[in-house]
Amino acid sequence: MRHPSQNPPDARRRGRRLLAWFAVCAVTILVVLALGVGFIAQPQRAGALLLDRVGDSLGLRITASGGTEYRLRGTPQLVLRGVVAQRPGDPTALLRADRVLLSVPWSTLRARGSDLTVQRIELDSPVLDLPALQRWQATRPPGPTRIPTLRDGLHVVRGRIINVGWTIDSIDLALPSLAPGQPLRARVSGRYLDAPSKVPFDLVVAMTSPANGAGIAALGTISIEGGDWTLPGHVHLSGPLRLDDGDIRMAPAKIGFSGRYQSASSKIPFALGAFGPLQLADGVWRLAPASLLLRGTGVVPDARASGAVALGRRLVLRLDGTIARWPQAWPALPPPLAASRSPLAFVLDYVGPVDFSETTDLRLRLDATLFHARFRLPQVQAWLDAGAIGSPLPPLDGRLRTPRLEIAGAQLEGVEVEFDDPSLAPLPATP
Repeated sequence: MRHPSQNPPDARRRGRRLLAWFAVCAVTILVVLALGVGFIAQPQRAGALLLDRVGDSLGLRITASGGTEYRLRGTPQLVLRGVVAQRPGDPTALLRADRVLLSVPWSTLRARGSDLTVQRIELDSPVLDLPALQRWQATRPPGPTRIPTLRDGLHVVRGRIINVGWTIDSIDLALPSLAPGQPLRARVSGRYLDAPSKVPFDLVVAMTSPANGAGIAALGTISIEGGDWTLPGHVHLSGPLRLDDGDIRMAPAKIGFSGRYQSASSKIPFALGAFGPLQLADGVWRLAPASLLLRGTGVVPDARASGAVALGRRLVLRLDGTIARWPQAWPALPPPLAASRSPLAFVLDYVGPVDFSETTDLRLRLDATLFHARFRLPQVQAWLDAGAIGSPLPPLDGRLRTPRLEIAGAQLEGVEVEFDDPSLAPLPATP
């Protein structure tokens, strides 16, 4: 979740490059295993020869400082420890791992690359450096990507992905099996870190097949954690997945999130549904045009909206919609506004952290009454929590215009009310 301006120039291609990199490595390892099987009677010599040949074919220097182990009985198995893969001349290794296990059937070795069946792959504490991977991938010639068959799957523990400004650590991945044209199911957990935010997740992912355009669904828990607040909940995402020129797209995507906003003084539950084309490019998730449905309690209203949503290092909302009814937790409206049964139309604009600590611009229309204000949501929430002991005026900058109000038995015509908060930029003057 990076802001576009803070990603490497070729970040748009990283989705496809990651898939291509794993496929290229798997295919090359299998081919070299077939060529080097005659040498495996001497494990140390065979291991060094194997790594040299794999490295030469990939344009990498691959070492295993912790040694290599072979097993021939049953299904052949190769174990490498202290693995480092680095492009010559690059200051950073693109991959490190405490342990790599590759188990390959004899039939695959005899096929010398024409059969891409692998019994099992295991990676312990792998560390993948995305900028180094991208620099290496830029040197590789284009070519088709073949999907291997993993009979006993792929298992990753304590993995880590490093990029400029963010990391994903504590990655555990369990993929029971993989085969071209067959459905797959995996479980992945980890923690996304982009100071000051932390996003732990635990998801079950299913695909109709490992292919471009296949249907995919992800279901599980996710929690967005800020400095003094958290947003835990359950998420469901589904739709057809495509990798187009490095961008990840789902069109349409169906998204459901049920959770709550928690701070020292507040617990605000809500449910959100979203529909529309979803794209991940330059480290930013974008949903536009989006259709949204919000269900809440307390200060969170029931609302429908359309517009655009983006989530990277910042949250961007450009929404136009309606609130079904004035929430009871909001300050009571004076008559005759309180008697209106019309939906409340709104336009909302926000750019900033996901905790809404930056300024929100909100326009409301109820019949002939207009309200336009700027505010910071945490301050408004604190004002609501303070109740009668706080200030009688909300912390916002804005204006209210309505044809008529009744206050303490008095009827006021052509009412205009100005709100001023010195900490906020004032609204532009209107004629």
